[in-house]
Amino acid sequence: MGPYFPKWLRTQKSYAWLDISDAGISDTIPTWFGNLRNEVAYMDLSHNQPRGNLRLELAFGYLNVSWNQLEGPIPSLQPKVSTLDRSNNKFSGSASFLCTSTTEKSYLWYLDISSNHVSGELPVCWINFQKLVFLDLSNNSLSGKIPTTMGYLSRMVTLKLNNNRFVGGLPSQLKNCTELTLLDVGENKLSGLIPKWLGENLLDLAIIILRSNQFYRSIPPQLCHLTLLQILDLSMNNISGIIPKCLNNWTTLAQNGHSTPSITHYNAISWGVFLMYLPYDDEASLTWKGIRSKYKSQIPSRIGNLQELDSLDLSRNQINGRIPISISRINRIGYLDLSENNLSGKIPIGTQLQTFDYAYGGNPLLCGEPLPRTCPKEEKGPGQSVLVNEDDKDGLITQGFYICMGLGFAIGFWGVCGTLLLNRSCRYTYFNFLTFLNDWLYVKVEIIRQRILNK
Repeated sequence: MGPYFPKWLRTQKSYAWLDISDAGISDTIPTWFGNLRNEVAYMDLSHNQPRGNLRLELAFGYLNVSWNQLEGPIPSLQPKVSTLDRSNNKFSGSASFLCTSTTEKSYLWYLDISSNHVSGELPVCWINFQKLVFLDLSNNSLSGKIPTTMGYLSRMVTLKLNNNRFVGGLPSQLKNCTELTLLDVGENKLSGLIPKWLGENLLDLAIIILRSNQFYRSIPPQLCHLTLLQILDLSMNNISGIIPKCLNNWTTLAQNGHSTPSITHYNAISWGVFLMYLPYDDEASLTWKGIRSKYKSQIPSRIGNLQELDSLDLSRNQINGRIPISISRINRIGYLDLSENNLSGKIPIGTQLQTFDYAYGGNPLLCGEPLPRTCPKEEKGPGQSVLVNEDDKDGLITQGFYICMGLGFAIGFWGVCGTLLLNRSCRYTYFNFLTFLNDWLYVKVEIIRQRILNK
């Protein structure tokens, strides 16, 4: 259809549905496009490359202009707009467009303005958006504290505020958002303790991303109540202390067959005679960018209960002790990094543990395959059976063979010779038998020799 806007659209008098997404349009937005009739309920212009400022205001419905080159401030919201996606553009200005008199009793359930140039502090009018389910303000230049009024968003399932400049802590009012499934506030300047209420009130959480902030102290054990948790990213903070022993409660920590876990949600939207179920996916990328946390203590002995674990990275910490033998029972693990710690003892033998050559470096007291350092043969840790490789088995078999051969020779030799030395009658009988055997053999040989000569 592109690269220009279709001129026939200007002459249309009445329509309710317009979808020209991914149409190759790269034209500057014409002035007449902003004067379209308000009866339009659904408009999708996403995945094109039009330039300019789009000040289109719909009276109600769905507007998706994501993945374009649009710029300028975002127009104020209309009260009956239910879905608004302006992500991945060049919109700028403040977030004040959210708070106008027309936002009272808003029907908005989906708002995505991520990956733009929106700046300033967030407004405090979130009480007007109590139908909001999805909110993505990530990858902007927003600053200040996260408003406490976000606690009014009791229906919210997804909250993404990552890669901004927020400061302060997570407001405790967020514990009222009991339907939250995904919380991503990574890559900000947030500080304080990791809230206990994350594990006490938000029991539906499946994804928590707090990475690259300034949270400190230990991981609260209340997080172990999150039995639906799939991703927990606390990297690049100032966390210390002991890893909670209840780690094995996270039985859904990995999804079978998905390196980037996602959760699909559906929301029913009614536009006059139209009823439509709009899906959206919650996704979180598993990207490692460095770790500042310093975990201590030992790896939990029951870590082998995480049978669906795909990836385990405990590198660059201060973990000590032995590697639990139960880790060898995790057959699906595809990535393992235990390097740069204080681990000691023998590396357990497992289906895949010997294939991670890089995973054990920086632990000078570790030994066994795949490291070049061999373990003392008498080494046997508590609760850990002696496990040997094929080369060890060959060595043991050769040594046992020679031991048995020596014992057999000694028993056989002294069993015969000792009897002859100590028992006179046996000695006479034995030598008489040898004399008889010698005479018998001599006679047989002579008879055979004479027969041959006579022929």
